[in-house]
Amino acid sequence: MNSEVLESLTDPAVLFFLLGLFVGVVRSNLEIPPQIAKFLSLYLLMAIGFKGGQALSQTGLTGEAVKVLGAAVLLALMIPGVWFLFLRSRINAYDAAAIAATYGSVSAVTFVVASQFLVNRGDEAGGYLTVALVIMESPAIIMAVLLATWVRTNRPAEVSVGQHSPAESGVEESRKPLSIKEVLHEAFTDGAHLLLIGSMVIGAVSGKTGGEAMAPFTQGIFKGLLAFFLLEMGLLVSRQLREVRDVGPFLICFGLFVPFVNAAAAFAIGWPLGLAVGDLTLLAALASSGSYIVVPAVIRYAIPEARPSRYFTLALGITFPVNIAIGIPVYYAVASAIAG
Repeated sequence: MNSEVLESLTDPAVLFFLLGLFVGVVRSNLEIPPQIAKFLSLYLLMAIGFKGGQALSQTGLTGEAVKVLGAAVLLALMIPGVWFLFLRSRINAYDAAAIAATYGSVSAVTFVVASQFLVNRGDEAGGYLTVALVIMESPAIIMAVLLATWVRTNRPAEVSVGQHSPAESGVEESRKPLSIKEVLHEAFTDGAHLLLIGSMVIGAVSGKTGGEAMAPFTQGIFKGLLAFFLLEMGLLVSRQLREVRDVGPFLICFGLFVPFVNAAAAFAIGWPLGLAVGDLTLLAALASSGSYIVVPAVIRYAIPEARPSRYFTLALGITFPVNIAIGIPVYYAVASAIAG
């Protein structure tokens, strides 16, 4: 396991992430223009979606695929429910709902890095894992809305230690959250989400000829652009770490350990299903990650009482770098030990 961690830390893409983190911490003036950063993000979603569609067109929805997708949906429903029950007696119920929903969802960048990690070791996962990436967003979004509704309905009874009113959390009482219909519409029409789904469909439909035509774009320059994007992510994480003072020691520990607990849940569900090493590793990587793009954008409307400095900082500033630097090689080592 130690060798896997060392190999991961010396991967050029991860080293560029660490470089960005260092540059941000020392407050250098290095910046990646926002439009370039956005392009890199869209490129990765398009490339990973297309490659997943290509793999899916070759294998189809096999019994293995159905097992993986069922496990993914179960994890996406179970994780936010369990963590909300754990957190609500310790912190503000609105923050608990937001954090639980954030960790019920997934990080596409963590998925991309984990996929590349597997490619480097010849243990590529099935294309249906890209489908799992897509469908794990939806249950988390629904859970965010349901948890927020439950908290508001039971608000008079919420008097546990650490509970605060919206006003105490810095949110004005007059700010009315959007309806469930509006929130779900925004979630399911999110551009990044649709690009991923559309690219996957195109990859599946275009077949082998389409894959060969797109190879220079989806394979030839993929690693280099991933490294460039992770440099930007390092800069972003370093800026987000300045918000960590609002998180507190309890939540910092939560952000450090929750990915490994969620990964253990993925192993507990995936191992009895007889999943291959690559599939099991990616399922654990998905379960261990937290969304810092799609779900936080939805939470902003669904749970305006929650503090972004908590749920966003936890997912991006703490859990994301833990997964990139340590988590992914650990999950691969565990998957290799139990499924190899």
